Amino acid sequence: MGFSAYDPEGFYDEMFEAPGEPRPGAQVLVEKINLLGTDLLRERQHAAERTLFEMGITFNVYGDNAGTERIFPFDIIPRIVRAGEWERIEKGLKQRIFALNKFIDDVYHDGAILRDGVIPEHVIKSASSFRSQCIGLNPRRGVWCHITGTDLVRDRDGTVYVLEDNLRCPSGVSYVLENRDVMKQTFPLVFEALLVRPVVDYPMRLLDMLISLVPEGVARPKVVVLTPGIYNSAYFEHSFLAQQMGVELVEGRDLLVKDGYVVMRTTKGFERVDVIYRRIDDDFLDPMAFRPDSMLGVPGILDVYKAGRVALANAPGTGVADDKVIYAYVPKIIKYYLNEDPIIPNVPTFVCWDDKERDHVLANLDKLVVKAANESGGYGMLVGPHASAEDRAKFADLIKANPRNYIAQPTLSLSRVPTIVDDHFEGRHVDLRPYILYGEDIYVLPGGLTRVALKKGSLVVNSSQGGGSKDTWVVEEQ
Repeated sequence: MGFSAYDPEGFYDEMFEAPGEPRPGAQVLVEKINLLGTDLLRERQHAAERTLFEMGITFNVYGDNAGTERIFPFDIIPRIVRAGEWERIEKGLKQRIFALNKFIDDVYHDGAILRDGVIPEHVIKSASSFRSQCIGLNPRRGVWCHITGTDLVRDRDGTVYVLEDNLRCPSGVSYVLENRDVMKQTFPLVFEALLVRPVVDYPMRLLDMLISLVPEGVARPKVVVLTPGIYNSAYFEHSFLAQQMGVELVEGRDLLVKDGYVVMRTTKGFERVDVIYRRIDDDFLDPMAFRPDSMLGVPGILDVYKAGRVALANAPGTGVADDKVIYAYVPKIIKYYLNEDPIIPNVPTFVCWDDKERDHVLANLDKLVVKAANESGGYGMLVGPHASAEDRAKFADLIKANPRNYIAQPTLSLSRVPTIVDDHFEGRHVDLRPYILYGEDIYVLPGGLTRVALKKGSLVVNSSQGGGSKDTWVVEEQ
């Protein structure tokens, strides 16, 4: 198995500029793989899969009756990003996250951006993730979103776009860390030769960021990770991050509000909790403030948060900037707060609440990708060119019934990365989810999670829809 017969087939390929011509930064890896031969390469792929299986790298699929957990598919051919290109991406992500935090703080306070007509007020107030209970909240330093996963894609001409902003409970960073461990065992010499930027310190950076949120006057803060429990699709990640940070993994039933503080039940009695990295959506966080039928959260926790006696990451209400309709306005948000143009552009987006744009969408469903405003994981989505006439008609009805809930975008020709298929390589479409931490300052983890659509021709990279992952190497220029 080698790259001699590999053909990018006209797509933007992350590893090859043209057949037989590796991109700068990928030459050493290509030479090494060509030297391995088919048997040895397949052996390393199988060894990596065995290692991930033994490590229990799993995720859950809701509604799957075959079992509660699956192994996350992994391909050992990494995605290469040159350091020079990464620095521009990093700068663009910092710009975007800074502006989005200013936006969230404004929306829940003065609402200047609404008053100035940059975004229609009805778009905000009709967002299912807008929380009136959060009006007037004051997270420390005015930072609402402390952990973000931003989805990036590259089109056929090489342009990198932001596809989605995930500001509620973005998952996947545990796979970044575990994939890297496996790849160090698979290609140890190549790692040294390429000077791949490390990701191993992410858990400690996450912990430092969480500690930076501690209410004033707390000398030895108690940090916990709050999970919905073992049936959540990302439970592996919750337990992994808690273990890596050396903090407690708790469920809502482990916590309660007592004497104005959040405390944890322990074998030695109650212990005060100061910072909660919550992996529970707003709806389920506090049955006294949000959904009263929630059995997952902690009654009264929002009042403790308002009193400044516990820190929550991310802050309640952050999801308003996660709405896919709000995404369409992010370039205007950046311009409004920073007076700058976006460094990383949005994918052109049509909002269906607008009559003219909706008419265009309905007339071009066979060319567009349609998304529901608050769905994730590849659900609630129509890929027009690949959809049946019946499915397009169904989505047309959905859009007409609730136009505020839908956006549409042109179908991009996503970039590809060589992927092992039986005894040869084939290109598969990918996206990239970098992870950003925002405490005292903004930190972007080098690389991120490359998600790959393992089915030939598919553009859906989500793990719940048959996608897998690759390691992402940010390599220094040489």
